[in-house]
Amino acid sequence: MAHFAKLGVGNKVLEVVVVNNDIITDNDGNEQEILGQQFLNNIYGNRDIWKQTSYNASFRKNFAGRNFTYDEGRNAFIEPQPYPSWILDEDTCKYNPPIEKPEGNYVWNELHRKWDLI
Repeated sequence: MAHFAKLGVGNKVLEVVVVNNDIITDNDGNEQEILGQQFLNNIYGNRDIWKQTSYNASFRKNFAGRNFTYDEGRNAFIEPQPYPSWILDEDTCKYNPPIEKPEGNYVWNELHRKWDLI
């Protein structure tokens, strides 16, 4: 099954839908994103922007989810930033805390920018 993210204002992901692989497979047996985009716009009767997303993150860095952002320059889906102090990793396009999480049950304390033991 193929997954497609519908993009809204600011390239925010509004929803992710599933499309059968035979819909996006051309006559030579190759997957074509454009076929899925055309199919979805025909089904919904509009001209939305759809981007294919990979459930196992084999392309576009991360599987898209609601409120993720599609970054065209990075060709990646990026999760919402969980805290202002967290830093985007350019390789994975995931946010990381400024301090590595210790072993055990900890929760991030943004006010003090540290991990608190639960």
